[in-house]
Amino acid sequence: MKYLVVGSGGREHAIAWRLLNDGSATEVFVAPGNGGIEKKYRIDLKIDDFDGITNFCKKENIDIVVVGPEIPLSEGLIDHLENNNIKAFGPSKKAAEIEGSKLFAKEIMEKYNIPTAKHWDFTNKDELLNHVETIKNYPIVIKLDGLAAGKGVGIPENKTEAIKFINENVQQNSKVFVEEFLKGEEASVFGISDGKNVLTFIAAQDHKRIFDGDKGPNTGGMGAYAPAPVVTEKMLDRITNEVLQPTIDGMAKEGVPYKGILYAGLMIDGDDLKVLEFNARFGDPETQILLSLLDCKLGDLFISSIDGTLDKTKISFKDKHAITVVISSKGYPGSYEKGNKISGLDKLSDEVIAFHAGTKEENDDIFTNGGRVLNITAIGDSLEDARKKVYNSINDVKFDGAFYRKDIAHRAFK
Repeated sequence: MKYLVVGSGGREHAIAWRLLNDGSATEVFVAPGNGGIEKKYRIDLKIDDFDGITNFCKKENIDIVVVGPEIPLSEGLIDHLENNNIKAFGPSKKAAEIEGSKLFAKEIMEKYNIPTAKHWDFTNKDELLNHVETIKNYPIVIKLDGLAAGKGVGIPENKTEAIKFINENVQQNSKVFVEEFLKGEEASVFGISDGKNVLTFIAAQDHKRIFDGDKGPNTGGMGAYAPAPVVTEKMLDRITNEVLQPTIDGMAKEGVPYKGILYAGLMIDGDDLKVLEFNARFGDPETQILLSLLDCKLGDLFISSIDGTLDKTKISFKDKHAITVVISSKGYPGSYEKGNKISGLDKLSDEVIAFHAGTKEENDDIFTNGGRVLNITAIGDSLEDARKKVYNSINDVKFDGAFYRKDIAHRAFK
């Protein structure tokens, strides 16, 4: 099988790595890819070049396309490929609205009794600012409706912080809403669906904040680990039966069958379970750890999702633990430098995988090319074992301004 993976981040590197290493694929091309992808398999195509991607697939006889990022999904790349008789994994443009519009996702959750936080909608900045003046209890959650690369959410602790977030992020005509703040621990649970059936992955926990102790602004994710102990086996069953399957059933009833990865961002507080948001694709950096632990062929899952045969397919995971730590560029998630030379990747032990994210290759050297640069990843018999492998190796990788959190998985060790 020949695959094309669309995207350039750590998630796409991990998908390509997994397809090759579990025997799902003979060749995996990545468009546009990054410095971690072998040069002959990096395809110089932008993720929004639908015609270019289609022509490449026809020319190279690609069997399946896997679309990584949310933007081409929301813009209809899956529909475009299918209209050209090219098999593609991921939701349609209409189905991807479950991530592209947080308000649409809220409507689905409320209509089909999927547990979620109360919310209040606003159609312009002034309405929101007026509402903030009336709020007495903080923190609150402010969410922009559209795609925001994981940064469209503010959790102000007081009125001053709320006004600052609104002034920096909300346009006058922005659709935005305020949610009640939920207490508990966050978890990420992926389901893979064929439009009717859903198979559930083990739970992961992401670390969104830039600094140790979950401080500072939100990012696209500074590290993750799995399985997350906050999600027990009983809770995982509840997530399947109370969140994932009802959402798939609800989308089908709406005439928008959902195929692909449905990623539920959850808040769990004891036995209380609520959905924070849905994403329409593999999460990043959760994918890097979950695919490291997957104990079946990833390609079989993709094919069953596309063909509608997930009810005849099994998903399984190794009885191990995995962790990934993101090395970012200094200044991320704000402004940061690009083009700093990376050294030490050849010093990493065989027990550690460096998934590339914001990197590029020039003349056999690797340079920084983004905010989140590398995902240093390991599996172990215990979480502590995996964590030691990562943190014992991470300082071997060097570049000017390299930064990483030193407490990934801290909640699991409470």
